[in-house]
Amino acid sequence: MWRTGLSTLSSNRKFWPLAGLLVLAGCGFTPLYGGDDGAGVQAQLDQVKIANIPERTGQLLHEALEAQMQREGAPTNELYILNVTYDVTQAGIGLQQDTSITRVRFYGSAKWRLSPIGAPNQTLTSGQASTEDALNVIDQQYFAQTLETGTVNKQVAQEIAAQIAQQVAVYFKTHPNAG
Repeated sequence: MWRTGLSTLSSNRKFWPLAGLLVLAGCGFTPLYGGDDGAGVQAQLDQVKIANIPERTGQLLHEALEAQMQREGAPTNELYILNVTYDVTQAGIGLQQDTSITRVRFYGSAKWRLSPIGAPNQTLTSGQASTEDALNVIDQQYFAQTLETGTVNKQVAQEIAAQIAQQVAVYFKTHPNAG
């Protein structure tokens, strides 16, 4: 009898995802880009000009932010400007007895501020984002290590950009008439 009850539960596998969606809807969950507000959020994200960010790592973050926020290409109607201060530091970890490093940890951090395009001293919202990544450097040739360092810097920039874009989107979701 117990086995029959278990097989009945497992045969209703199509029911469980629906039940999960009902629970989420019951608690007030709404997707950030879903529903009628989702188009408005994306439209506002498309109106954000991303200010220049210095250094090569800043260029990587700028490109990642453009990919995250400006899905329709460069904004034609800029209403907001996003200023970002970005830094990536490296720390050697995994020291061997001869003091050589076997692993490098990358720490990425950014502080950002969203302002109306005509009033750059006015802050609509601001925040920060951070992440870390690492790479092994055991017996790597210089060329391979340089390529891998570039890859890690790009991954750090993409994660920071995703966090910033999400935070800005949450602001636009909660302030649909911002600016």
